[in-house]
Amino acid sequence: MRVSAKSDYALRALIEIASRDDARPVSAEELGRLQEIPHGFLQAILADMRRADIVVSQRGQSGGWRLARDASTVTIADVIRAVDGPLVSVYGLRPEAVTYNDKADVLQHVWIAARSSLRDVFEKVTIASLAGRDLPEEVTSRTADEDAWQPH
Repeated sequence: MRVSAKSDYALRALIEIASRDDARPVSAEELGRLQEIPHGFLQAILADMRRADIVVSQRGQSGGWRLARDASTVTIADVIRAVDGPLVSVYGLRPEAVTYNDKADVLQHVWIAARSSLRDVFEKVTIASLAGRDLPEEVTSRTADEDAWQPH
């Protein structure tokens, strides 16, 4: 699986927002500076997340960006879908929409299984757990396996 820069930047910006003690809006400039995200790219990402009701913008002198809902209700899957679309796609289609001939139709099962596996992690990890550095056991148990850290 390839994690796009958009998804990585979006998650880093949300962690920064959710980590604030005062819950005040954070400017895009400050988010970009703190997380080393190019400003123009970040603005587009924040707009995608606003359309998905993940963040809201507040205008004015003390304006900026803040979460639209509680960080415990926003998952990594929500964020990836907001900025990049479906977790798994084949030729731009969702796995269940892909058709193959009889010899290759087994691939559809592989793509659907891969999506299910990603959901097992991405739908359980919230922005609150990321900001609090408190990952669910389902995730930490996977990273405890030394083989998980090895490139294959």
